[in-house]
Amino acid sequence: MQQLTIFMDIESSRSYIDELYSSEAGKTLEALVTLKNSVIGSNRQKSSVIRQGIVPRLLQLMSDETLDADVRLQATITIGSLAKGTTEDVSTLVEQGVVISLVELLKTVPIDTKLMEAVLSALKSFFLHPPAPISALPADMKLLARLTQIAREGSLNSRASVVRILSIWCGGPLEQEALCSSGALEAAAALLASHTSPPPNLALPALDLLAAMCFENANVSQIALNTWHGDKTIPELLTFLVSRDKPLPVALGAARSLTFIHRAGAIPPDDNRVVFGALPCLARLCTKDMPEDIRATAAETLAYLAEVDTSLQRLAAISNHLMCSLADIVDCPSAAAKEGAFKCFASLGANDEDIRKRIIENQFNSCGPHFR
Repeated sequence: MQQLTIFMDIESSRSYIDELYSSEAGKTLEALVTLKNSVIGSNRQKSSVIRQGIVPRLLQLMSDETLDADVRLQATITIGSLAKGTTEDVSTLVEQGVVISLVELLKTVPIDTKLMEAVLSALKSFFLHPPAPISALPADMKLLARLTQIAREGSLNSRASVVRILSIWCGGPLEQEALCSSGALEAAAALLASHTSPPPNLALPALDLLAAMCFENANVSQIALNTWHGDKTIPELLTFLVSRDKPLPVALGAARSLTFIHRAGAIPPDDNRVVFGALPCLARLCTKDMPEDIRATAAETLAYLAEVDTSLQRLAAISNHLMCSLADIVDCPSAAAKEGAFKCFASLGANDEDIRKRIIENQFNSCGPHFR
């Protein structure tokens, strides 16, 4: 039945598919627009196009600098739509070298163009689809410098896309140091400071990139501590974003970044940005009226923040009815939420017998039926 359906797709689309190979730019463009419209929102059509062997032609049209700009743009947008298909189809595209072709285009396409936006949007779709094709983006300093330039100077869509890609790509010390050397910290700071209150579509990728770069990396975290944008350092920008009037995901992302900078040794545990910034924000985000996914991440982050410092454990234990909040999280259906809560209980009680007694004897008996 599937083969018959694909055959019918091929027969019904053959006329405009043939026009993709026309030597006339107008006919090729019209065929691309028709093809693009047919695959948007339809995984069945995406699969059909991939199985027909059209992808190499799309790559050729996308990459040929002698072709009309609209032809290249429509081919790239179509590739980006195919990258939102099934896991099997996306894997096929990766095997066909689509991601490598997109990365190569980043080196030549002018930064301030719609084509650059389309290239980065398509590449972001591939990186958001696990497993991310990390190896297709080499740790080449010239390329990384180009990407951080886009993050500073491109359109808002391009900046958000490239920072999201880099946040996923940054998986260890090699990538952290390479990005730091290429100016990624400055680019992230610029996104966070681009408005009085940066919109989530800009702030969240920048916060994820900062967290990925600073996690367990003393050198990068120390550089972040002294990276300025305008009159504010990165920690000052983060402290501004943990306030109650910011969107919940933004406040959580800022608190995570501050947590990772602290745990890497760049900020001491008694620093105001930890004591009055990250810690109370995370405790607030654990409360019952917060979305479950926010609570789960906040609890796990708070566990990491207080894991090794007794003073932070004691402060967290009396913050914003945290014990009751964690007890309530344990009743959540989400396994991730339960895990975050238990990690936080373990962290708070790691070094202080009084806190352990409070957890066992007092809080569990007064916070809800789960512990009665």
